[in-house]
Amino acid sequence: MATELYDLTAPVFTRGLKALSAILDKAVAHAEETGADAESYLALRLAPDMHPLSKQVQIACDGSKLCVARLSGVDAPVNEDSETTIVELQARIASTLDFIGSVPRDAIDGQEERDVVLKFPGGEWPFKGQGYVVGFALPNVFFHLSTAYGLLRQAGVPIGKRDFLGVPG
Repeated sequence: MATELYDLTAPVFTRGLKALSAILDKAVAHAEETGADAESYLALRLAPDMHPLSKQVQIACDGSKLCVARLSGVDAPVNEDSETTIVELQARIASTLDFIGSVPRDAIDGQEERDVVLKFPGGEWPFKGQGYVVGFALPNVFFHLSTAYGLLRQAGVPIGKRDFLGVPG
């Protein structure tokens, strides 16, 4: 019997990206209330060798869309990683959500044994579909969502766990 890979991916990524979008909206509102420059948040880093907030958003979007694409065999849209404003990052989130929403359930369900090979400089990681979802895609996306949340929280944006979790269902 096939697992419901769709339920482990598309709705989970959708909820996480919608929560990220709402957190970015709260960051803009907080900046307006405090007289801060909201765009300055995009350069925030947890450590010098970590990506800034803008890249965390880009990678959360990429991880989500690429997982759905790799499982379904549908080509994912390509982004140039050229976003420099929150408005542009919000558009990227929206286009990622549109792509995820365009992939039908039956293209993802039943792909537990699909070969997924991630290529990195100096090597590659081979997975089967289900192992890729639970062992790489979900943890990777949530790492970047969590990092984005943490950066904004550390900057004083009034967000909490409910903001990170997003709207259920």
